[in-house]
Amino acid sequence: MADDAQHEHEFEAAGDSGASATYPLQCSALRKGGFVVMKGRPCKVIDMSTSKTGKHGHAKVNYTGTDIFNGRKYEDMSPSTHNVDVPNVARAEYLLIDIADDFLSLMEDGGDMKEDVKVPEGELGDKLREEFSGGKEILVTILKAMGIEAAISFKEAPKGGQ
Repeated sequence: MADDAQHEHEFEAAGDSGASATYPLQCSALRKGGFVVMKGRPCKVIDMSTSKTGKHGHAKVNYTGTDIFNGRKYEDMSPSTHNVDVPNVARAEYLLIDIADDFLSLMEDGGDMKEDVKVPEGELGDKLREEFSGGKEILVTILKAMGIEAAISFKEAPKGGQ
């Protein structure tokens, strides 16, 4: 055991326990309102239909989805017996502490700070800045999927603590 040093490894905590960004699901098990990866983007299924094909063919599933981060619409088709990737989607609420350089300073329930989420673009971002500058306490909802995080909504924090 002269080379014990080569077997000593230090691992940095990644924070997500090594969970995969996606998991496989049989296409026929997809449901409206569920999530699926389309063209490499996490999407919410908004419409789907199954078509039966000829004598020796497989049933096909046509599904339409919208990107959960930018709202773009995608369509795809897959045999019902094949697997599709489904993103692991997590949703969390944080207390807004500050807005600096187009980034949100957010606080988790445990008191840890999170400062790597951009202010949303468009009307949502404008309303968020307006409400925050008005002195209101705001809870921001962050959606995370496939390594992407974005603020998708906000609401006024309940009075008298949470």
